[in-house]
Amino acid sequence: MSKNIAIIFAGGVGTGVGSAIPKQFIEVNHKAVIIYTLEIFENHPDIDAIYVSCKEEYIEKLQEMSERYHIHKIRKIVPGGATGMDSIYNALCAASKENEEDAVVLIHDGVRPCITKELIDRNLAAVRHFGSAITAVPLYETPVISEDGQTVDQIPTRSKCYIAQAPQCFTLGEVIKAHEKMRTENPGYKGIVDTCSMMRMLGKELHLVAGSRKNIKITTPEDLHMFHVMIQCKGLEDE
Repeated sequence: MSKNIAIIFAGGVGTGVGSAIPKQFIEVNHKAVIIYTLEIFENHPDIDAIYVSCKEEYIEKLQEMSERYHIHKIRKIVPGGATGMDSIYNALCAASKENEEDAVVLIHDGVRPCITKELIDRNLAAVRHFGSAITAVPLYETPVISEDGQTVDQIPTRSKCYIAQAPQCFTLGEVIKAHEKMRTENPGYKGIVDTCSMMRMLGKELHLVAGSRKNIKITTPEDLHMFHVMIQCKGLEDE
């Protein structure tokens, strides 16, 4: 049976949260955010390998931290790129050198540490059945579109709107080929914010998987505070 591989991209910086260090290395309760993320995949029985891309100057630090927290499924840590999509591509390339094209890849943000085993289970089942799995949650507030940031131009139907999260899952061979095509036709990934948008731009049919509002991405100081509170609440539940 083909492998299930986690692709964790963590090449970002800490500007959004006002940090001098990359946000994935900020410690919450004495543990870096990225370690919380990696532990979920490490402990999942159906995840066979993990490939990580991070800022080159932090690779040695991440290797040391992974050893300290017994993250044994990491096969390689590679340098990130100029964009998040470049970082994903670098990790995918590392995975493609050691795995078959039909391996399933779960592409996930290093700063999205609240993923659960159940969410990984749903993604694995969906990508095996449909060929793709895009974690998403319904939009609960009214979306508006503004061209100038000052006036409302359109109000889409809320019931049709979802927020894409991660993981976003495909087969390794398919997503590598998509990246290579895009890197030729659209260097710099202009207009592409994630794998979901890239695959859709190339005409791929995408299957939604129910996500969770708790599956937050740490981007702002408020997100970091929310994660800290969630960790504290979990600690109380475990006592």
